Amino acid sequence: MIRVGDRVDGRYHVTGRIAHGGMADVYEAMDVIARRTVSLKVMREDMMGNPENVHRFQRECIAAASLNNPNIVKVYGQGVVDGRPYMANEYIKGQTLRDKLNFSPIHSLSPLESCEVMLQLTSGVQYIHEHGIIHRDIKPDNLFYLSDGSIKISDFGISVVVGEAAKGDAVSGTVYYTAPEILMGKPSGVASDIYSMGIVFYEILTGSVPFDGPTPEDVAIKQIKSHFPEPSKITPSVPKAVDKIVVKACRKRPEERFLSALEMHETIAEAMKDERSFAERKSFFSKLFGFK
Repeated sequence: MIRVGDRVDGRYHVTGRIAHGGMADVYEAMDVIARRTVSLKVMREDMMGNPENVHRFQRECIAAASLNNPNIVKVYGQGVVDGRPYMANEYIKGQTLRDKLNFSPIHSLSPLESCEVMLQLTSGVQYIHEHGIIHRDIKPDNLFYLSDGSIKISDFGISVVVGEAAKGDAVSGTVYYTAPEILMGKPSGVASDIYSMGIVFYEILTGSVPFDGPTPEDVAIKQIKSHFPEPSKITPSVPKAVDKIVVKACRKRPEERFLSALEMHETIAEAMKDERSFAERKSFFSKLFGFK
C-alpha cells in the first residue's frame, strides 16, 4: 500500500492520490532528483493475478517511453514498487476531453474548437505512426485537454507495433470508436486509428457518437453495416468541408479513408482557411433579439 509521504525507489516523494483507475492507482509525487512534479501510475495489486494485465501495463510503459511529442503524455521513468510495475509520467494539470464534453451544456465544442483539437490529435497520431506504433484506443477519455487548449494523448495500454497487431483486437478497444474491420476480426493498422479519430471528431462536433445501442454487439453491427451520418445533420453549423472530412475518415473500407493522419491533418487545415464557414451562425430569433 502506497501512502502519502512514502518515497518510491528513493526518488519519488508521494504527495497525494489523484485517482483509482480500472488498471492502476495514480499518485502525485515530487521527483527529488529532477525536481519536478510527476504522476505516478502504479498497477493495482488486485490486477496482478492476470498475466495479460501485467503485459498490458508493461507494453504501455515501453510504447509511451519511446515517444517525445508535445501532444503525447511523456513517460520519465519506470520500475517496480512492492512487486507492482509503475511508471512516472508527465504531470498533467487539467481534465480529459471527456470531462470537457461532459461539463459543456451541449456536450460538444464549436466547429472551430473541434478542428483545433483535431489538428493536434492528428499531429500526435502521425508522430505515433511514424514511430511504428498503432494506438488502438483513441477516444475522449484518453485525451487530456489542458486549460490552454492543448491536447495530450495518453494510455498506450493496448497499443501495438505496426504489422504485429493480432486478430481479435476488438475485445480490447472501445466499441464506439472501433473500426469495422477490427470488429470483423482483422488486424488493426493506421486506417483503424484514423477511423477512431473520425469518431472523436464526430462526437466533439455533435455531442454524441454516431452509433449507439443497448449492447456492445448492437453498436458493433451498426459500425459494420449502418450508413455513417453527416455531423451537420445533428449540428447545422458544421461546415460542409468538415462533414466530408469526418465521413471520409469513417469510411467502412480502410482503403477509402485518409492514407495517413498527416493527410487528415492537412485536409482539416485547408478547410479552416475558409473563415466564413466557421463564423457563428445565429438563428432568426437570436438575430432579432440579440441572443447569443
